[in-house]
Amino acid sequence: MADYDRRQGGGGGGGYNNSKKRRYNRADDDDNDRRGGQRRRYDTPPHVRVRKQLLAIAENPMRDWWEEAQSIANLFTDNWDDELLRGNFVDLVLQIAIEQPLKTPFLAAVVLFANQNKPEIVDMLLEKLVANLETKIGEGEWRDVKLYLKLAACLQNCLEGEGVFPVLEELFDRAVDLQTASSEDTIGTELVKIILLTLPYVMVTGPEQWQQKAADLMEKTEVIASEPHTLQALIEPYNPKNETSDDNPAPSLSFIGLLQNQLQTEANNGWTLSCLPRPWQLPITEVEQQSRLDSPPKHALPSITIPQTVLAGPRPLFPEIYFSVYADQDVESVPPLTNAAASLIRDAFLDTINILDYNRNITARHLIEVDCFFAEKTFAPRATPFDRLRDIESPKSTWKPEDVAVDAVFSQLFQLPNPEHKLVYYHSVLTEACKLAPAAIAPSLGRAIRYLYRNIHRLDLELNNRFMDWFAHHLSNFGFTWKWTEWVDDVFLPDLHPCKAFIAGAIDKEIRLSFAQRIKNTLPEPYQALIGPEKEKDVPDFKFANDDTPFAAEGREIAGLLKRKASDDEIQPVIERIHALALDNNLDPLVASTDVFVTAVLHVGSKSLSHVLAAIERTKDRLTDTGAASEAARAQIIASVMTYWSSHPGVAITIIEKLLNYSILIPATVVNWALVNYAGATKGDALAKAYVYELVFNTVIKVTGRVRQVVQKASLPDAMVDEESLEAEVKAMRGLFRDMEDALGAWASGSKDEMLELDMGADIDGDKRAEKEKFVRRWGGCWLRAFRRRAAIEEAFLLEAARAKEAREKAAEAGNGAAAEELAEAEVV
Repeated sequence: MADYDRRQGGGGGGGYNNSKKRRYNRADDDDNDRRGGQRRRYDTPPHVRVRKQLLAIAENPMRDWWEEAQSIANLFTDNWDDELLRGNFVDLVLQIAIEQPLKTPFLAAVVLFANQNKPEIVDMLLEKLVANLETKIGEGEWRDVKLYLKLAACLQNCLEGEGVFPVLEELFDRAVDLQTASSEDTIGTELVKIILLTLPYVMVTGPEQWQQKAADLMEKTEVIASEPHTLQALIEPYNPKNETSDDNPAPSLSFIGLLQNQLQTEANNGWTLSCLPRPWQLPITEVEQQSRLDSPPKHALPSITIPQTVLAGPRPLFPEIYFSVYADQDVESVPPLTNAAASLIRDAFLDTINILDYNRNITARHLIEVDCFFAEKTFAPRATPFDRLRDIESPKSTWKPEDVAVDAVFSQLFQLPNPEHKLVYYHSVLTEACKLAPAAIAPSLGRAIRYLYRNIHRLDLELNNRFMDWFAHHLSNFGFTWKWTEWVDDVFLPDLHPCKAFIAGAIDKEIRLSFAQRIKNTLPEPYQALIGPEKEKDVPDFKFANDDTPFAAEGREIAGLLKRKASDDEIQPVIERIHALALDNNLDPLVASTDVFVTAVLHVGSKSLSHVLAAIERTKDRLTDTGAASEAARAQIIASVMTYWSSHPGVAITIIEKLLNYSILIPATVVNWALVNYAGATKGDALAKAYVYELVFNTVIKVTGRVRQVVQKASLPDAMVDEESLEAEVKAMRGLFRDMEDALGAWASGSKDEMLELDMGADIDGDKRAEKEKFVRRWGGCWLRAFRRRAAIEEAFLLEAARAKEAREKAAEAGNGAAAEELAEAEVV
């Protein structure tokens, strides 16, 4: 309609008044009449049509799967002589199996239908599939290995002999060798997970035929799957019970252990696997066609070589925990943990989400259309209100497709120690899904938010802050609207209470994404006090503008000199004057001058981040010398930045990170200031402030990232880093974690001097003192657990790096140059 309107009113002679255009159209019509009336129709080449239909397979809920698969197969076999079509078909099937794993059973159905008329295509496909599979095994790309095996498993009915079972058994043998060598091995656990996730797709093709083989294999895998991994406690999403917690949460279940139990239940029930699609099963009216599918031409699966030494690959491997935000509902809106559908649907979802990270729109669309890719009646109708689920009578499903999709994304957003992609990617997937289907996704998100908020006191500290970041970011995409009235009573809780700390932190992050007045207008009246008038100022007040402030005149003078870009020689006399005044007042002269100078620099650069960076750049030499002079001076630099930007801590954190990059500050100073100086000055209250955690966490990540970078450079054949530099970096990182352990251990145990001084506070009654002490110890314990995990992860990384180095050296000594080079180029976990 819009195009039509533009044609009508076109300016510049583009409308109906254009006689030339009118005469041209008539002439064109005359030509058409002379040629016979209609233009020649362009026929799309077969390979383009097949490609288009394969890419869209199973996406149309109005079309039967088997009809769609058969139609594509017939189009392909009818044009078998097209060499381009044959080559493209094999490559495209394998590519879609890797990029869109939700469609794997439907791709297999197309191949099975094509196998009836052109069996050669299966041999071509299997040959390339095995070649790709061996390559991925050699590279340690275990997800791709799993997805290729999934496709082969769906073709089990047309494979000779035992099909994929020999491959699965050989993978298990490798897993046993790895687990025997080290109980902390994660590759063996990953191999067992691949076996267990492949098995259902074999069984769905013919449960009666393979029951004994499956039972034998599962009896073997149980030994590894049922044993908790030594690293599992580190990645537990909930804090364990201790003397400062009021509840005793049950430990989360490992994904592999849960899957083993679920498949055992399926085996006891005859492998019904009711959630998995069976596009090769036809209606009873298609008896002859079904008979041909059940007795297809058989093909030998080419032998697959699995090397004795397998690599961990480029992605770090850790045990997986099954995390759900819909765990405590009175109606099952997601598959229960006793049902294999919980793990199988989750696995297919996670592969889709993590593989399609380059296109969040397609990812979100697949999440919304999840019911298209699983068996009929697996889910309740889309957008069914949660309250209406209670009215659904058994045996109909109450699983909401939106809940299952949102649950999968949150499981990645809350994955420890790290998700596969940047957190903002998972933010964007949820945002896009909510935009595509707001009426369906928004209520599911609301219930997820409420679950997380109810359990905020149990949630791991790192996950607590991830939730806060996502919550503020998500609201920023939808006008900052939320039902804040639900939490209004929590506004009056103590600042150390986890709920009050979450509210304060979320509002601060909202302000960073907008401005104070706008956020204030979205909040109910009780929340208004959390946004003070100072937050509404774009530029903080310059404390030296007040004559009552010590060194006020000198502060204004230095600010004036900095504004006109005076030389350091002009600034030095003012600094010396501050030193003299500080000595007269029994103050540390360097600390006093540092506070005045840094505050003046921040004031001059307060208009924007680029202004403050320019100001720091001009004064970098003096700031570097000041930081190198003493620990107290470095701590004062941080204190001055945090004080000046106290109303906007996000700006302060950004500036401190820049000072770290300039080497004006060192990481140990930042950690010591936060956990000792500032936390001590606030009697532990600082531990509940989200921006303090953000400052420390970012600093630690900067240090560990630097160590990993150095280790990886040292592992290259032409090492660019010497051993001395590597040892210095590792020593500094370990020293940082040791300092954190000491400081946080004191807060967690209640032995910190500032906590002992609480008993001396005459203005606090006994009950409030006890409550505050309990909260502070709880926060200290949460901090301690989060950063102990970080330390353990880095130690595991260094251990793997040392093992890889030893293996390279042995290979070099043996004269196996090719093997040494291969190991050197491999990514270290």
